[in-house]
Amino acid sequence: MLRNYYKLLNLLNLYSRFGRCNPLSPLLIYNPMTMHFATVWEHIARAVPDQIAIAHGPVQRTWSDYEDRAARIATALTDAGLGHNSKVAILLHNSNEYLEVQFGTMKMRACPVNVNYRYLASELLYLLDNADAEAVFFQACYADRIHQIRDQLPQVKLLVQIDDGTGEPFAGVEDYETLIAGNAPMAPVERADDDLYMLYTGGTTGMPKGVMYNNGEMCRFLMAGYGIRGLPVPETPAEVAAAVRQLHEQRLAPRSLVACPLMHGTGMWIGGMTPHNLGGTVCTIPNLKFDPDVLWDTVESVRATDLTIVGDAFARPMLRALENAEMMGRPWDISSLKLIVSSGVMWTAETKQGLLRFGDMTLFDAMGSTEGSMGSSVTTRDSLNRTAGFAMNETTRVFTEDGRLVTPGSGEIGMIAAGGNVPVGYYKDPEKSARTFRTIDGQRYSFPGDYARVEADGSITLLGRGSMCINTAGEKVFPEEVEESIKRIPGIEDALVVGVPDERFGERVWAVVALHPNEQVTEDQIQSHCRSELAGYKLPRGIVMVPQVRRAANGKPDYQWARDTALAAL
Repeated sequence: MLRNYYKLLNLLNLYSRFGRCNPLSPLLIYNPMTMHFATVWEHIARAVPDQIAIAHGPVQRTWSDYEDRAARIATALTDAGLGHNSKVAILLHNSNEYLEVQFGTMKMRACPVNVNYRYLASELLYLLDNADAEAVFFQACYADRIHQIRDQLPQVKLLVQIDDGTGEPFAGVEDYETLIAGNAPMAPVERADDDLYMLYTGGTTGMPKGVMYNNGEMCRFLMAGYGIRGLPVPETPAEVAAAVRQLHEQRLAPRSLVACPLMHGTGMWIGGMTPHNLGGTVCTIPNLKFDPDVLWDTVESVRATDLTIVGDAFARPMLRALENAEMMGRPWDISSLKLIVSSGVMWTAETKQGLLRFGDMTLFDAMGSTEGSMGSSVTTRDSLNRTAGFAMNETTRVFTEDGRLVTPGSGEIGMIAAGGNVPVGYYKDPEKSARTFRTIDGQRYSFPGDYARVEADGSITLLGRGSMCINTAGEKVFPEEVEESIKRIPGIEDALVVGVPDERFGERVWAVVALHPNEQVTEDQIQSHCRSELAGYKLPRGIVMVPQVRRAANGKPDYQWARDTALAAL
């Protein structure tokens, strides 16, 4: 009987696709086991329609409004000729609109594509062409860049501009709010677990690449928020809806504040999608430039429970702001904050310990990349962990270069292999896919390029990305290890370590260092400190002092800039 019922719903769906009136369209939830982001969020919108789903500054939208606006975007995309797995590029700052466009894209089974808003016209052209984008939603302040390349994007069928006060749309471009007002909401459609979901890498180790996932597998993976909170993990959209109702009844639904860009995996996956799967609110900050004072103001005003950052690049300025506010007798009330999650770059034990002095929080350090999750480190006031030390996921392994598993406690260095939620591959790059996503002994793994040691207790010490490894006189030096040592010196604000060419040793270790304002640290002090912690071949042979270390908006280091800076000082 149940099987026949779902056959009936599928037939009704087919009729609705051909434009026939379908009075049962709100019931078209199709296969009750499909854990597709759009399906899960539709269930949540029905379960808690009046709860706040997204908030950007003073602009808040309930789950009902959020779902309705996304459904109108889905209609506009469909009417423009986009279909299953069509690519929709999102060139937006953190905002409600970013999340609405992503939701609407998934609703009609298309694939959202994240676009770095720092890209100039030529870089945008590469990514939009590589992604086969058929629609582009963009911030008005980037209209000139889109206009420059418009004629070189023959596949693009729809351009939509989000008004930010910087100008009117040019010819052939639709206004975002006009588009939403002018389209009726699209009824739910049948979706599948293997609908495409894709996130482009930041391009820190080459040209940006689209990492492909199955939508359903990614959605299940990002149900991890339940497990982190010690709750049963729902297995169906209906179970999600029931769990979300209970969380709201108990006032336990998260209010997530995303401090880093949604255009990168850390911000979207941890700060956006994971709390959304819990029926929570995703809050974003209007300021484009990271400002720790504004961040803490927002934590206090929205009563954030969760905060997503990117390692020390965010945490060190945040800690300094807390210390300054305390010293001035005007501390922030951050008592609502229960969880800070970071991923992507180093988050040192000293910085974590400093943050815990201001709040009884859990600090969750996720080790992963766009290509997969590898491990985690959980720090509380009662449990302090070492820097770069992680508990491996059950599906994570560390292999030597000749394919052996690294023996715990052996001191060997190996490449981390992430199992579990492994990507389908890189979009339009089968050769790179074959090198990165490999099967060993019947188990499929992702090899993002990170190296580690396996300690005697089974934990791993992350050493860094192999592509950044410095080879000096036959010895391998991972920049992160040297950077960590330098940043422990009082007065050091930030540091990047690179290799520069050397006739005798192949490469030599150089450091590019920024100091705290009004601090004095000499090169001899840096050398002396590093000598007390590191082997001699790892010591920086040259040090360049700069006003500020350059990093991307997501906190990732700009090693090319650091290398150019070091070379200019030779």
